[in-house]
Amino acid sequence: MIEYVIETNIDDRILKKAAELLNNGGIVAYPTDTSWALGCSIHSKEGIQKLRKLKGDFKKHPLTLICSNITQISDVAFLSNSQFKIIKHYAPGPYVFILKALPKIEKKVNIKRMTLGIRIPQNPVPLKIIETLGCPIFSITASRNMAFQGWWDKHGAEGNLFEGGWELEYINGLGMILDTGDPLPKYLATVLDLTDEELVVVRQGIGDL
Repeated sequence: MIEYVIETNIDDRILKKAAELLNNGGIVAYPTDTSWALGCSIHSKEGIQKLRKLKGDFKKHPLTLICSNITQISDVAFLSNSQFKIIKHYAPGPYVFILKALPKIEKKVNIKRMTLGIRIPQNPVPLKIIETLGCPIFSITASRNMAFQGWWDKHGAEGNLFEGGWELEYINGLGMILDTGDPLPKYLATVLDLTDEELVVVRQGIGDL
């Protein structure tokens, strides 16, 4: 399940294997600039259902979409000039930007009037996956509660995050883990709501403003 990669020189064969898995409804785990994440193809209904099962109801937990560049955002969310400027200023980096999703995205996840989190992480692994796949990926933060029920209640947010890639093997339904071999810090991204044009800090994470 684990594929070890060199962050700055990822084997094309591994990237193609990950893309094929995503195209077939699979879930891939990868490092970001905050913590471990799990993702599926934006075009995979099966993959979306697997993420839904792991995360819970998306009505309570807005989905995040990882893009490899800003130009991809307009294909999935409404993006004004002012919103574009804010995202361009902070991305790539440890930020999630909340935007209003386009109707076609609402249909994919069967939620009306949905808002969507957008991330462009400063880590080449998920960006290379997206470039190879040819489309953005729906993404959720990997948490120990997905593998060990009740962990969140006992350990809180920081203790709920993974450090080593091998730990994610306990998550059911995971098809592949792309691991650089380095432990990840247990950070959360800063969440910025841009749905009303003005920047509103929903959660202050590692990303400075």
